[in-house]
Amino acid sequence: MGTALLPVSPERIKRPRILLIDEIDKSDIDLPNDLLHTFEEGRYRIDELERIKEVLSTVEVGTSYIQTSVTAAITNGQVQCNAFPFVILTSNGERDFPPPFLRRCIRLEMEEPDPKELADIVSRHLQRLDPDVLTKAQPLLNAFVEKRSSEELATDQLLNAIYLLLQKAIPAADVENNDLLDKLLKPLSGPGA
Repeated sequence: MGTALLPVSPERIKRPRILLIDEIDKSDIDLPNDLLHTFEEGRYRIDELERIKEVLSTVEVGTSYIQTSVTAAITNGQVQCNAFPFVILTSNGERDFPPPFLRRCIRLEMEEPDPKELADIVSRHLQRLDPDVLTKAQPLLNAFVEKRSSEELATDQLLNAIYLLLQKAIPAADVENNDLLDKLLKPLSGPGA
């Protein structure tokens, strides 16, 4: 949870903290239920600080803000929020979650980017390396789109392959028959994964 539930100063309440929990489906099996409890209560405990509350009831901790002097107080080992963070969870759909947890989520399924969107992604990520990236990467982009129509591939695989193409680790003339490229664009699931 990091600093996501730490109390927020009044001037910062208008801009809540953001918590990203990436690939929650790969987490501990109890995490969704633990999060459910934490979000309902608006607090969680830090066992180590709770054990020493008789000796040290309030502990000042640094937050993730840029100013290193910004701290928040944790009293009796309990982190209690005064403004809920904006929480983003990502999942690859590899497991089911409990209905009470899902009822508290707004689910958004993202479609695979189409060829134009892929070109935009490539341009945004790699154009600073080479202004002519789309021209140089077009054969690879076309091969990726064709391969993705029958196999599960991720966009980051394409970005990695194009990056190596720009670094000349993959010869531009050898996009069709290249062992390194075949390994980079290996399907994520199914036969050959």
